[in-house]
Amino acid sequence: MNTASVPPDAIHLIGSMATRQFVAELAAQYQRISGRAVRAEAAGGVDVVRRVRADEAFDAVLLAAKSVDELIAAGHLRAGCRVDLVRSGVSVAVRAGAAKPDIATEEALQRAVLAAPGIACSTGPSGVHLQQVFERWGMAAQIAARTVQAPPGVPVGSLVAEGRVALGFQQLSELMHLGGIEVLGPLPPGVQILTTFSGGVASASAQPGAVNELLQWMAGPAAEAARQRHGLLAAS
Repeated sequence: MNTASVPPDAIHLIGSMATRQFVAELAAQYQRISGRAVRAEAAGGVDVVRRVRADEAFDAVLLAAKSVDELIAAGHLRAGCRVDLVRSGVSVAVRAGAAKPDIATEEALQRAVLAAPGIACSTGPSGVHLQQVFERWGMAAQIAARTVQAPPGVPVGSLVAEGRVALGFQQLSELMHLGGIEVLGPLPPGVQILTTFSGGVASASAQPGAVNELLQWMAGPAAEAARQRHGLLAAS
């Protein structure tokens, strides 16, 4: 959206990259349906939190539920206004045309990780989870030199597509629309994690009622087709 043409009363959302395309699609739909302008912005989750804590002006913030709760506790988002939007699982990707290792079980995934010359994960919830898994497996130190953490806002899949790493781990919603990679599938049982992404109304928003209405709509049945298109699940 051209910000120069955005009305001053537009609802300004900012969210993480995991929900970027989902939120952009729904923002456009809601604008057509309601006639209310919506400006959707996305950045790495770490950067979103930093900007909100610096009191940059937004009407709503969409992040992992834990981060939303922390921003509520810090007073940046309104208490009692958290709306759970979607759940997202982590998937594994390889470069297009590359060999496809078996990841169907936890044991198979361990072998694939040990054999990979390079591994990439994110700074978001999926990356934190993967580091904990590697530590539980007792191989974190062994693979540390060949593990790359993508900077906030940089898709893990882009590192895979460029051949910088052999295996990439990230939310399916962030992998599935990228070119140059193939998604092997989700993390296997025993390793998979589902992250809930939620929305919160900014404490400084001048239109909290309208913002909450939008978030409730995004969490509801009208958004189900968009959730499926972007590899996401309903929040409940």
